[in-house]
Amino acid sequence: MQTEKVIDHIVNWLKEYATKANIKGFVVGVSGGIDSAVTSSLCAKTGLKTLCIEMPIHQAQSQVNRAQEHIDQLKKRFSNVSDTRVDLTSVFEEFKSVVPKSTPSAQLDLSLANTRARLRMSTLYYFAGLHKYLVAGTGNKVEDFGVGFYTKYGDGGVDLSPIADLLKSDVYAIGKSLEVPDSIQIAAPTDGLFGDSRSDEDQIGASYDELEWAMKMKNEGKNVGDFTGREQEVFKIFVRLNTVNQHKMTPIPVCKIPFDLL
Repeated sequence: MQTEKVIDHIVNWLKEYATKANIKGFVVGVSGGIDSAVTSSLCAKTGLKTLCIEMPIHQAQSQVNRAQEHIDQLKKRFSNVSDTRVDLTSVFEEFKSVVPKSTPSAQLDLSLANTRARLRMSTLYYFAGLHKYLVAGTGNKVEDFGVGFYTKYGDGGVDLSPIADLLKSDVYAIGKSLEVPDSIQIAAPTDGLFGDSRSDEDQIGASYDELEWAMKMKNEGKNVGDFTGREQEVFKIFVRLNTVNQHKMTPIPVCKIPFDLL
């Protein structure tokens, strides 16, 4: 990958899109992870206003520290960057207190995790509406089009996706070139939605390097029977997630009414 040229291409794409839409800047949710750090850095390089928003919900202190380190560094480098912090913990707890009580289960945990992501999406659009900004998505290619590892209408609810055609390894390469803090570059990727230390790999069962390999194999027409051992296990994980999460990757189905019924 020609890293510097890819950076320039994305920055120009962002700036052109916003200018044509008569939009003043971007809103980015910053989590302390590599994807949001790279996305906010690319937005900052456009010269347009870039608002970085922290939205902790029972967040691990290490994630908060990394997010603040990145934002502080970005503000020193770019005069067009500003930030705000909206602690959504009390909102999340109030939500839990008013919905019907459920028996603790993996499904309940997942539902509440997705609720966190959707509260953050609403917050981003609140500020986007106030300032006439666009919400910039932080999903990469493996998450968005490989295994669907994001929340529908949560972190998947955005106006444009600047890094969604980049593999995770590409994002890291760009992050290094953009001088994203080392603490973020070496941190284990996590969605931070469960209030514990579980990583993306813990949830998925495979690393991003493994998922990139599986995505490439599937695109080449390979099948489960073509592999053995760990490769077969990873390929099965990828195919299963790619299948069950197609509802996130394809357009919303619309019931078409026959002409003779109209």
